[in-house]
This record gives sequence, C-alpha cells and structure tokens, in this order.
Amino acid sequence: MTRTTPAPAPAPVQAPPTRRRRVHRAWFVAAVTFVTIIGAAAFRSLPGLLIDPLNQEFGWSRGTIGAAVSLNLALYGLTAPFAAALMDRFGIRRVVAVALTVIAAGSGLTVWMTAPWQLWLCWGLLVGLGSGSMALAFAATVTNRWFTERRGLVSGILTAASASGQLIFLPLLSRIVERHHWRPAAVTVALAALAVVPFVWLLLRDHPADVGEMPYGAREFVPKPPPVTGAARRTLAVLSAAARTGTFWLLAGTFAICGASTNGLVQTHFVPAEHDHGMPVTTAASLLAVIGVFDVVGTIASGWFTDRFEPRRLLAVYYALRGLSLLFLPMLLGPALHPPMLFFVVFYGLDWVATVPPTLALCRERFGEDSAIVFGWVLASHQVGAALVAYLGGLAHDVLGSYDPVWYACGALCAAAALMSLVIRRRPAALPAVA
Repeated sequence: MTRTTPAPAPAPVQAPPTRRRRVHRAWFVAAVTFVTIIGAAAFRSLPGLLIDPLNQEFGWSRGTIGAAVSLNLALYGLTAPFAAALMDRFGIRRVVAVALTVIAAGSGLTVWMTAPWQLWLCWGLLVGLGSGSMALAFAATVTNRWFTERRGLVSGILTAASASGQLIFLPLLSRIVERHHWRPAAVTVALAALAVVPFVWLLLRDHPADVGEMPYGAREFVPKPPPVTGAARRTLAVLSAAARTGTFWLLAGTFAICGASTNGLVQTHFVPAEHDHGMPVTTAASLLAVIGVFDVVGTIASGWFTDRFEPRRLLAVYYALRGLSLLFLPMLLGPALHPPMLFFVVFYGLDWVATVPPTLALCRERFGEDSAIVFGWVLASHQVGAALVAYLGGLAHDVLGSYDPVWYACGALCAAAALMSLVIRRRPAALPAVA
C-alpha cells in the first residue's frame, strides 16, 4: 500500500491592505486657483468707486474716466488668449505670478497721478495687461489640465471666485474711499495682489504629471506635454481657424453682450447711478457686493446645470432673464433701499456670470484641445463689449444726464443674445491643425 504525503494546507488569503481614500490633488490646485482669483478680484472692485472721487478732485468728466476703465476692460480681454498660450509655453505659475506683480505696480502708481494720461497708463494699460493674464482663460486652463470629470462644476466654482473677491473687497474699498479718500484704496488693491504671489509660486502646479497624478476622473496617466513655442503665432493661428466657423462668432457675439451688460454697465456704472438718485456710495457699493454673493450661488449652480443640461438652452434662459431685469432697473433706482431693489439684486446676481460655464463647455465641445485659447478670444469679445459700454455709459450720462437709455439698450441686447444662443450649432467644429 502506497503511502501518500498529504498536500500542504493552503496559506490563508490575506485581504489587501485598505488604502485610505484621499482628496485628489486637483481639488487643491482648484482651491489655490480660487484663492488667487479672489485676491486678484480686488482691482476689479475699484473702478466704479473711483468715478466720483476722481471727478471731484481733478474735474475729469465721467467720459474721461470711463475711457481709462474702457482701456482696462479691453486689454483684459485681448490679453487673455495670449496669456493662455503663454501658460502653455512658460507654465501657469510664472505667468500668473508676473501678472499679479504688474497689477500691483499699476494700482500702486496711480497714487501719484495728476493727469488723465497717467490714469490710462497705470489703470488702463498696466492693470489691464495684468488682469488679462488673470482672466477666465486661467480658470479654463486649470480646469482642462486637472479635470476630466466635474469640469462644469469646477469652472462654475472658479468663475464664482471673482464674485467672491468682489464680495470681500467692495464694502472694504468703499469704506476706505469714503473715510480716507481713493489713494489708500488703490494701495490696498496693490497689496492684495502682491499678497497672493507667494501662494501661487509655492502651491500651484502646472500639470498633474508634475506631481505624478492623473487628472481627476481620468482612467490613465496623462504625460505633461512639452512647452509650446511660438505663443503669439499659435494664438493668432487658433483665432484664424476658429474665425472660419459660425459657432465662434455666435459665442463671441453673445459673450460681448454678456460683458456689456455686466462689467461694462453694472459693475462700472451702478454705484454712480444710485448715487445720482441720492443713495450713499457705501450703500450702493454694498448692494453691488450682495450681487456678488448671489453670483457665487448662481455660477456654481450654473456649473452643476452645465454638466446635466444642454448649454445652448441654458445660455438662452440666462440672457433672457438678465435682459428682463435690466429693463426694470431704471424704475427701481432711488435714495433708499426698498424690497423691489433687493429683489433685483438677488435676481440679477444669480445671473451675473452664470453664462461662463455653458460658454466654456461649448468652446470645449467644439474646439477640443485649443478650447482654452478659443475661450480666451471669446473672452476678449466679452471685454470689448464691456469696454464699449463702460465708455458709452459715461458719455451718455455726460450728454443726457441719465443712464436710463443705456439700461434699456443693454436689456434689448440681452434679448438678442438669447436668440443667438439657440442657433449655435451642436456638432463640433473641425479646426485645421495648428502648428
């Protein structure tokens, strides 16, 4: 009888060690970007508060001051697409850190100005160039590189950062202007921009591959692309290709109206318009800050909606509601705060930049890897529209003694933008390859 050796008992199977789930690095990058945009938003809060003090001290007309604001807004937009390409060449950290330093220099130098050309140089040129590099193309670049999921939500959150900065700085700056005049307010803006630079340099990273991460929601590792040379040539080449599509012009046209009806009109002229009707500047600035509160809610909600609904229809609804609110605004202006004005503040605030997430989503869908630069050009149209109305609004007040025709005109433009949004083509636009 053969004796068999029993087989060894199998070793007990050990469960793999449970890995503690951690927050993806992309959310930290988004948080740093959010804080950076908040800090940079200080300079966006000041122009509407400068109009009356500069008029009283130097005797400059609202048209003259509005021209400087107009130059600032135009350069803010026209710089954005080149900044997106520069970020591809030199990295996000370097471009944003330099931009914040230029903003601080431009704002700080205004305290010594004595002539309109110095206002145009400091606030128009320097702050315009710096702010353009901190435009929404910055948020678009971060979103595209670090996220493949939740892009609509993240773009909404980062867009809301500008409104959050307005909420923080508007009441502070208006109180400084009222109690200590406008120069300390300009210095505050310069210091706020400089304070953000260390956060950008130490905490922001250009690409997930820099820290060995995959983009949030990605299923495979994405290597960091090599630096793209010829930033200006590439930016212009992308514009040339995008401009051959009707989609680009519809997006640019609607976003120009968006800028005209927000930054150009309300952000620049709401405070002086209320002051014309007897409301204290601090109270009017606080109302504009409250618009910023609801803008945060509306923009984040818009990002959530953009992940779930058709962006074209969202844009149509947003523009129609904004136009309706602007048509009613002239009847609500007055020396005292009353419930209808509070309703306008809430209603308009929810819609302030809710247009950004669906517009960015349409750029991403139609123009693929060039979408950040295309969105930069679309943003340029936004700021050109804002610049025109910032100037024309002040000129209209100088000539007519009232802002009413400008409110009505922008309300009608918003209705046109709602119709334009609905005819944007749904299929992606095929762009020629850009070297």
